[in-house]
Formats: sequence, structure tokens, C-alpha cells
Amino acid sequence: MFTGIITDVGRVRAIEKTGDTRFEIETSFDTDTIDIGASIACSGPCLTVIEKGEGWFAVDASDETLSCTNLGDWIEGTKINLERALKIGDELGGHVVTGHVDAVVSLLLMETVGDSTKLVFSLPEKFAGLVAAKGSICLDGVSLTVNEVGDDHFTVNIIPHTQEHTTFGTLTVGRRINFEIDVLARYVARMTEVNKKK
Repeated sequence: MFTGIITDVGRVRAIEKTGDTRFEIETSFDTDTIDIGASIACSGPCLTVIEKGEGWFAVDASDETLSCTNLGDWIEGTKINLERALKIGDELGGHVVTGHVDAVVSLLLMETVGDSTKLVFSLPEKFAGLVAAKGSICLDGVSLTVNEVGDDHFTVNIIPHTQEHTTFGTLTVGRRINFEIDVLARYVARMTEVNKKK
């Protein structure tokens, strides 16, 4: 479980393709405090630490994970948003994030609005009813507030702090982004679906 508040921007330092794909990620986290088997959100997806050293940790991604996320786009040097798993008693500054990516969306438009940046993303049709204005969304692991929702797109605003402390400061139009809907929306939709069948 995560909050979508990014605490480090890591960098992919090595990629090895065997049965699965192994990523080694540089981090400023104190890796002495990270257990093997711990979960870390890596630009959205919750991945399991399988090895570590001073200033780095390694994770494996299955073909399923690669097909459902943008991890297949990663190359050596790719910067990624990192968040360690939530502990009981931690401040919940964002919203409840599971690290289970629902889809990959594309950045359609960037527009400067005051000191902030308005971002317009594609919205897959099957998720259109699950994204709400003033609701929460998780993009590449970052908890954000939705501004507007259209039939095939939604918008968010990125303040300068977010641009400086996440990978969002280097976004370009066309970039593919991991997208996770609000877990509350997921369960409300499921309950509605079940009730309709009764």
C-alpha cells in the first residue's frame, strides 16, 4: 500500500532480460533499511526487491507486468519515481494507492497555466466512468487531483514542486504513463455492477 507521495527519483542502472526482466535501480534510499522481499512502487507498479547493494536495489518484472505498464519503455538511465511501502502511523498525504496499474495512458497536451503546467492525458473508454473531477488518480506513482474529465481524456495540473521532485519535470507529449484509478472508485464500480445483476 502506498500514498502516491514520491520520496525519491531513482535511475535505471542496468537491465537484464532472462525469463523475466531484471531492473537494477539507483536510489538515495538507505538500502540497509530495505528488506529483501520488500515492496517499492517504481513509477507506479509495486515491485518486489530481490537483491540490493549500497545505493541500489533490483526487481524482476514478468511479461505480464511489462505488457500492462510502461516498464517495457525503460532503458538504462531512465529516471523513475520511487515510494517505499506505507507503514502504520505514516502520514497519508496523497491517497490510497495499491501499485496495481490499470492501464497505460498517453500525454496528449502540455500547457503552462501561471506557474503550473496543465497536462491532458488520454482516457481509455472502459475507465471513463471511474475518473471524476476533483477525484484522485495515480500517474507514474504520483497522487494527483483530476481537474476535468472528457469522454476520452482527463486533465491534471502539476505545481512546480511536483515538477522538481518527480519525473514530471521531464515529460514530453506522447509519453506513455502508468495509470491507476482510485481504489474507492474501483470498489464502488464493482458493487454497482454486482447490484445490477441482482
